[in-house]
Amino acid sequence: MNSELAHDANPPATSAPPQQQEMPLAVVHGQPVLQIPQDLYIPPDALEVILDAFEGPLDLLLYLIRRQNLDILDIPVAEITRQYVDYINVMQELRFELAAEYLVMAAILAEIKSRMLLPRPPSQEGEENDPRAELVRRLQEYERFKQAAEDLDTLPRMGRDSAPVQAHLPERAAVKLPPPVELKEMLMALYDVLKRAELFTGHAIKREALSVRQRMGDVLSRLDDGKFYRFESLFTAEEGKLGVLVTFLALLELAKEQLLDIVQEAPLAPIYVKSLALGNTNAPLQFSSEFDDTDAANEPI
Repeated sequence: MNSELAHDANPPATSAPPQQQEMPLAVVHGQPVLQIPQDLYIPPDALEVILDAFEGPLDLLLYLIRRQNLDILDIPVAEITRQYVDYINVMQELRFELAAEYLVMAAILAEIKSRMLLPRPPSQEGEENDPRAELVRRLQEYERFKQAAEDLDTLPRMGRDSAPVQAHLPERAAVKLPPPVELKEMLMALYDVLKRAELFTGHAIKREALSVRQRMGDVLSRLDDGKFYRFESLFTAEEGKLGVLVTFLALLELAKEQLLDIVQEAPLAPIYVKSLALGNTNAPLQFSSEFDDTDAANEPI
């Protein structure tokens, strides 16, 4: 029995003597156990039992019983139960999971030993039932769950091994600039106004002299409230083509002098006009136009 235990729990001796005496993990029938078997896991706070035939962790005791290296009849279960109660009392921090595991182990030992002491009827095949077989099955299942728990603990865990990265970006309000207006769009709008002006064409006995500079002042006077007006609303169709052209030239001159803001939301959308000369209402504005110099606005069409 002792030779089998030394063969399973201890590595084979080497020729070179150890430099330092190691503390034994357990003592079985006076034989020291120096290393943990590879297929056994012992928790850090394992229950240490001190018996005549065994001294060490309870996990190792059950392991040796399962491997049949230790006879369960040599184990006083009552003494293990007493030491288990003392173990619970002296624990600085009560770990219910570990305590429950050892309670199950002690109950299994008590059941197996009682079944070993009672007479056992032979099975139908003629072989006797070994009560330790149930312990072996439960210990194997217990080791599988314990190994699965250790494997899960090695996986990355949110909050322990990694944390989400967050960054706060300040909100910025984009400044929306009024869209620019191309001359082509203004000419297309002028074409629509001219078509409507043809409906009011009549026989003029005397042509009224029209001035682009005067019409520039009239346009600014009409836009003195600072609001946007539609491009078509600035024309008077009753004036005919000549009046429409004079107003159009006045708008171009005011836009060139940066006294008008002309906007259009999208191609072919309505055109709006707004005055930019509101800050100069106290001082008289001086207008000049190249069309008045040659009287081009008053030439017959």
